[in-house]
Order: sequence, then structure tokens, then C-alpha cells
Amino acid sequence: MLHGYGDQLIRGTLSTLQLAGAALVLGSLLGAAGCWLQLSTHRALRTVGHAYTTAVRGVPDLLIVFAVYFGGSLMLASLTGRHVEVDAFFAGVAALAVSFGAYAAEIARGALLSVSAAQRDAARMLGLTSTRTLWSVVMPQAARVALAPFGNQSIVLLKQTSIVSIVGCDELMRKAAEASGATREPFTIYLATACIYLTLTGFLTLCLEQAEHRASSRDRR
Repeated sequence: MLHGYGDQLIRGTLSTLQLAGAALVLGSLLGAAGCWLQLSTHRALRTVGHAYTTAVRGVPDLLIVFAVYFGGSLMLASLTGRHVEVDAFFAGVAALAVSFGAYAAEIARGALLSVSAAQRDAARMLGLTSTRTLWSVVMPQAARVALAPFGNQSIVLLKQTSIVSIVGCDELMRKAAEASGATREPFTIYLATACIYLTLTGFLTLCLEQAEHRASSRDRR
């Protein structure tokens, strides 16, 4: 049915998972940094944090991919004095991480602010330090609030990996385009590709639902 291109789609799927996983880890770190900047007591740091999230969320992800890929090549060329082509995979990871980090920062900020000040005041009355209050009182409650939107954004990230094919990254959509051109049966190839994406996102959705169920079970106990 796939004319021998099934293995190629599988390799593309593995590359997509690697791309999404790396971007998720790096983007989460950027999101934590962006959240910290926005909640900082220093006005300059807050300005930097808000500028990052506002600018990135206001620009199409495809433009971010182009900016990282071509801008990275231009920057390296100016530093080395010769043409340097940025690896498409690493450019894709960086671009997706920058985009994911902006949304993750807003999710984390909203979750932290959802914990009432009374919770912090009660912890201080019990003699807990600020650090202990953050990790023992605020973070567990904020994590439950952030779980669903963070999981949904992770699913969006997985689908966004498809745009990295535009700069030559050998992920699933690029492999599908190559197979479609070789077989001249785009409907069959892209239908199989859609089924792969549906399987991946369906699995992530089930994992998210299970995590939310466990979190709600802890709340009831």
C-alpha cells in the first residue's frame, strides 16, 4: 500500500519524536525562566519577560523557524568569516523551544498566581521559609492547575514539528512529502501520515487524562 516507503515514514516518526522531546525539555526550561522574569520584583526583568512572551506569541511559528535557521547561519558566518549552515534539526529544536517556552511561561505564571495569598500567609505563620513555602505549598497546587494546559500545549508542539520540514529537517512530514513525490500517490501517503499523527496525539491525550485523573484522586484524598 505504501510502496515500500513505510520504513521511511517510521524513520520520520522517530525523528519527529526526538524533535518534539528535545524542544519540550528546552522549551520547559525557557518557560520556567520566562515565568521567573515576569514574576520578578525588578521592573527591568519583568519587562524582558513580558517582551519575550508577547513577541513570540504574536509571531507565526514558521517565521520563528526561519529566523533561527537563516539568522543562525548569518550570525555564525559573521563570527567565523565563512558560510556556515545551521543543522536543520538543531534549528528546529531551538525554534520550537522558543515558541513553546513563551506559552509555557504564561501557563506557569497563571498557575502560580492562581494560588491564593492566604496559602502563603498560612505557611509563613507555621514557620515555613519562603523556599519551603514555594516547594511544599505553592508548587504542588500550581502544578495541578498547569497540568491540563501544559499537556495540551505539548500536543500542539508535537503537531508543530511538521513546519520544520520547510528548512529540510527529516521529520515525518518531509519523509511523507518525499514518499508522495516518488509514488505519485499523495492521498495514500498523507492519509497514512495523518494516522501516525493521530496515533501519537491520541497516546499523549490518554497519558494526559491519566495524569489528570491521578491528580484529582490525590485532591479527593
